[in-house]
Amino acid sequence: MPVVVVESPAKAKTINKYLGSEYTVLASYGHVRDLPPKDGSVNPDQDFDMTWEVANDSRKHVKAIADALKDDNALILATDPDREGEAISWHLKEALTKRRSIKKDTDVRRVTFNAITKQAVTEAMKSPREIDAPLVEAYLARRALDYLVGFNLSPVLWRKLPGAKSAGRVQSVCLRLVVEREMEIEAFRAREYWSVKALLATPRGKEFEARLVTLAGKKLDRYDLENQTQAEMAVQAIESRDLSVTSVEAKPANRNPAAPFMTSTLQQEASRKFGMGAKICMSTAQRLYEAGHITYMRTDGIDMAPEAVHAARDAIKDRYGAEYVPSSPRMYKNKAKNAQEAHECIRPTDMTKDAVALGLRDADQKKLYDLIWKRTLACQMEAARLERTTVEIGSRDEQVGLRATGQVVLFDGFMRVYEEGRDDVVDDDDKRLPQISEGDTPEKRGITPEQHFTQPPPRYTEATLVKKMEELGIGRPSTYASVITTIQDREYVRKDKNRLIPEDKGRIVTIFLLNFFKRYVEYDFTAALEEELDDVSAGERDYKELLSKFWRDFSAAISETSDLRIAEVLDVLDDALAPQLYPPKEDGSDPRICPLCGEGSLHLKTSRSGGFVGCSRYPECRYTRPIGGDEGAGDRILGEDQGDEISLRSGRFGPYVQRGEATEENKKPPRASLPKGWAPEDMDLEKALTLLSLPREVGKHPEDGEPIEAGIGRYGPFVKHGRLYANLKEVDEVFEIGINRAVDVLAEKAAKRGAGRGAAAKPLKELGEHPEEGGPVNVLDGRYGPYVKWGKVNATLPKEVEPADVTMERAVELIAEKQAKKGGKKKAAPKKKAAKK
Repeated sequence: MPVVVVESPAKAKTINKYLGSEYTVLASYGHVRDLPPKDGSVNPDQDFDMTWEVANDSRKHVKAIADALKDDNALILATDPDREGEAISWHLKEALTKRRSIKKDTDVRRVTFNAITKQAVTEAMKSPREIDAPLVEAYLARRALDYLVGFNLSPVLWRKLPGAKSAGRVQSVCLRLVVEREMEIEAFRAREYWSVKALLATPRGKEFEARLVTLAGKKLDRYDLENQTQAEMAVQAIESRDLSVTSVEAKPANRNPAAPFMTSTLQQEASRKFGMGAKICMSTAQRLYEAGHITYMRTDGIDMAPEAVHAARDAIKDRYGAEYVPSSPRMYKNKAKNAQEAHECIRPTDMTKDAVALGLRDADQKKLYDLIWKRTLACQMEAARLERTTVEIGSRDEQVGLRATGQVVLFDGFMRVYEEGRDDVVDDDDKRLPQISEGDTPEKRGITPEQHFTQPPPRYTEATLVKKMEELGIGRPSTYASVITTIQDREYVRKDKNRLIPEDKGRIVTIFLLNFFKRYVEYDFTAALEEELDDVSAGERDYKELLSKFWRDFSAAISETSDLRIAEVLDVLDDALAPQLYPPKEDGSDPRICPLCGEGSLHLKTSRSGGFVGCSRYPECRYTRPIGGDEGAGDRILGEDQGDEISLRSGRFGPYVQRGEATEENKKPPRASLPKGWAPEDMDLEKALTLLSLPREVGKHPEDGEPIEAGIGRYGPFVKHGRLYANLKEVDEVFEIGINRAVDVLAEKAAKRGAGRGAAAKPLKELGEHPEEGGPVNVLDGRYGPYVKWGKVNATLPKEVEPADVTMERAVELIAEKQAKKGGKKKAAPKKKAAKK
């Protein structure tokens, strides 16, 4: 039986179903070899020789394949049809040859299929080929480049920027996009403008809206009405004139469906419609592919196999009727320059089956399959037919002009199944207008001026970031998700409400790279390198020459930074970030003067958690604020209490209040962070003292007389009794909660936790003090059955022993046995409190 190898057990299971007992189908469980994470794995001095190791987890899988080859001397490598799949096949062949499992007479073949269906798999088996050498070389070049950048640039970051974790060939460029967008937002200055809307009614009393487009005989541009005064004058101009309809124009329009999915557009649409991250989207698509439900999910291609087009047209006709099928099939042409990435589009393998028919149980798989199925059918459906109406309304003296627009769907076409999502909300004038005729004199029912402000560019979502990377030619379908995941895992970027926000350490790393390694984070350079790698995969460029050219310049750039001291680096970064860190003040004073002590100068500093701005008079003045912080947050002295100054300050983790100053004797003076919802500008001495008084004692618990405290912790407001914490809903409750309510809240929490993680479990049997060592010995009920507990020793009861029958003698035996198993080391019982004299 020939041995067929694929990447995953799920894919193996599906293929085995189609090939039957004539083949042995095994999984490699992904890549079997990798570059060891140490110096010298890629050696530029030895013609970029690469040292590969079989991963510990992969050894058993390689052995299983090797053992199977003992019974049959034929190996079919059926890994995915892309660069990574080709690399896995090459690694398997190399590893098995090294083990001598592949001999000179072993028949090794490579097969690929774009969908895991019976037809696709059996057809692929009929046309095997050799491993694609240029595709493997493209993989080797990418892997070597990523290693050389990561293993040479990351240590520079660690030495020069404490807290920085890593840099990467594509990852750093992707991070730059997020950081520069944030800097655009911070530099943005909103511009005020006004518009005027009129609520009008036809002679038959039907209302519609129109907007002012002409004033004083001149066409209005967006910013022509700059303030409220001008807007109110425009309102007067409309109100003082009689209006009539000067023209009504209805134009037919068609809306065509979007192309079928490729990797980037699938990730974008899954993000828009479901808020699904790129990583989850791709892992979900992978499972759908391995189950045989969709075609291969890493592709730059949007063309569809002719048989799939005909199947889609038949499915449309059966479900929705012949009027929804266009007279000729819609053809979509690939835009990808790299043919190796341009597989067929992502589509269902069976057009007749929707998500319900497949019976998918996983919610993400169900949603994603439904999206792919709808988009695929829609791309082969008839266009939607619309009628767009524009009504022009004006005054007799032509000084005032208004316009009303509307749209009516005459035939829904593909829109019956699917409409593409949008990243930004657009007013499409989809509303329907009432019957209006030229010459009508509409009644004015309300003229309203509306204030607007220009908006900063929006932060990237994972979808819009993928779109931008695609536009710039950075990354490829197989890397989008992993790159975006990496910058979040490194804590350079965080995701908040689906938007990507750079952390301070992400900004510092980007500014450092832009100043010392600018070429390697330039969009054009990264895109050009991607194109050169595409040339390698097409067999048009030597990958060793590409590596040599890159390494010559890159190693020189690394050498230039080796002598830089951290202080020199910070000076350069401080100057580069000055416009964001120290914007001009309205009063013309020096923006670098410390707002707390008024003497020191502000400067960029670094720590393990990233960069921050601090005072030059440290440690006398401990003023700090985050890089992205607002200096206008109001750092100030709030007043005095018991001889101490109470101040409001901005720290790396947000605003806080502090009592006194740090001294050699008192290096950590009392401080308290402002809770959520407390604005720095609203802080006064009384509020600050209230915060600094926390935690406050609510009262004594009626059962044991121990204090109950209320405070604000890292997870919000709470009440506490001993080791039991219970969350409060509102911050105000911390200051208002009484003893009765606190006892109730704690009781509810204890009841929820049961006898497990919260309060101590009630013993099934109390045996008394340990006869030799002291300390209580009890029998308790655990999640794995009853056990004896003494100090930190837990000894499970044998199945035949009932808790009620356990004696002290038997318990001591079980405890001794447990200790012996742990190396004979005795664990001390809890120490008894010394009796009061």
